[in-house]
Amino acid sequence: MTQAPTPTADTVRRLVRSLLGGSTEPDVRPVAEGVEAGTWWVGARHVLRLAPDRETAVRRRRELRLRELVRPYVPVALPTSVAHGEWAPGLTYTLDARVPGGSGEDHAVSALGEADLAALLTGLREVPVRQAETLGTPRAAPRSLETLRQTAERAAQRLAAADEFDAARPERLTREAAAQLGVQPGAAALVHHGLTGEHLVVSVDGRLRGVLGWSDAVLGDPAEDIAGLALSVGSPAAVRAATLAGYGARPCLRGLWLARCDAVVQLAGALAGRPAEPLSLPPLGTRLRRAWEPILLERVTELRGNGPSDPA
Repeated sequence: MTQAPTPTADTVRRLVRSLLGGSTEPDVRPVAEGVEAGTWWVGARHVLRLAPDRETAVRRRRELRLRELVRPYVPVALPTSVAHGEWAPGLTYTLDARVPGGSGEDHAVSALGEADLAALLTGLREVPVRQAETLGTPRAAPRSLETLRQTAERAAQRLAAADEFDAARPERLTREAAAQLGVQPGAAALVHHGLTGEHLVVSVDGRLRGVLGWSDAVLGDPAEDIAGLALSVGSPAAVRAATLAGYGARPCLRGLWLARCDAVVQLAGALAGRPAEPLSLPPLGTRLRRAWEPILLERVTELRGNGPSDPA
């Protein structure tokens, strides 16, 4: 297999000059650590993404088509492509207009922002599944919450031993509750599958202004996006947004526990030197805290077998 070239600032400048013209040297700089590799700011108005491999290139081509399908259904901005093509044989680039606003990692979502998130979840559910599938959007089978529960239980024990997690906290996910929170038949919808803080564009007043990073979208379990929001904006805000979007207690609680289990597993993996994604310990610790924020819904929703002595 041919080794993919490593993009440099000179590579990016030459490509940008060929796309935008101009006689001055373009201002290019890599996007901050923690965002997908091969992503560069171009001045103050554009962002350039270079696919590092052919698999990513396929997803980026699909993303361009999918964004146009989704755009009429959601009330917030999606990136608009200024130019796209190949920067190396078989490897794509996409030059997008920058969506104004800050990162969801830096700005908290307000009450109006929660309404924006609700409208986003509503819009995703309304995107025609058949049309998304025609564009090549893959289907993803729902994850087994029981399998994840068992993995998270072991991870929680390791975190408790490292004084990173309170093993005596009252919230618990039992085997019986995990079974009740399974995916209901016919629940597949378009799932962004990456509603992390760096993909949420939030204004200083807490409104959601845009959503980035559509290359990992799938047709599957909408609770995955509820889980992503729980990790990004906190469980209470995520569940309130999902409730406003018309989701009932079951998918909301499923999303909550997907997020909680993921947060525990990811932090334990990072502490053991096996991170599931390229995030340092502080962001993973923040995700854990957000996911485990208590919510009223779990206190008023009765799930059989949810006793305090059962394992997490």
